[in-house]
Amino acid sequence: MRDLLKASLAMSVLILAACGTNNDNRHTTATTVVPPPAQQVLRVGTRPSAKTPAKPDDPKLKFDPSRPLLIFNLPDGKTVRVGEEVVIDFSLANAKLKDEGGDYRVRYIVDDGDLQWIDRWEQVVLTGWQPGKHTIRLELVGPDGWPYKNGDYNVVTRDITVQ
Repeated sequence: MRDLLKASLAMSVLILAACGTNNDNRHTTATTVVPPPAQQVLRVGTRPSAKTPAKPDDPKLKFDPSRPLLIFNLPDGKTVRVGEEVVIDFSLANAKLKDEGGDYRVRYIVDDGDLQWIDRWEQVVLTGWQPGKHTIRLELVGPDGWPYKNGDYNVVTRDITVQ
């Protein structure tokens, strides 16, 4: 019992000694300033498109040729250099866009950015890319405001790399 009392007393002394140190760093927090990543601001331009009718080129992808069809004419995995433009070019079949008297729209999304709309059959030219991997999603949107699916087409995602 006496040994237990001595051990308890010794432990109490050690705890009190540890709490009462004069260490100036005991309440110091280290902070590191990390700048935010560079903000990508894409510049958007347009130019006339050749208006080539959509012709699927991948026999593995399924679709109904009598329904509206969108083909995204940008190869997946494309690599571009900083300062080069990326062109959103597409082909359509069985659909007219809003500015041409139709009921359809094309929308695109770069990375996780805002929705952008294309109502006229023209190429959209994007410049001002930051280095790294980027994703462009292109969708044919029907009269009801929802993406119009046609088998494996009309909602297409392409990855690009900017070096």
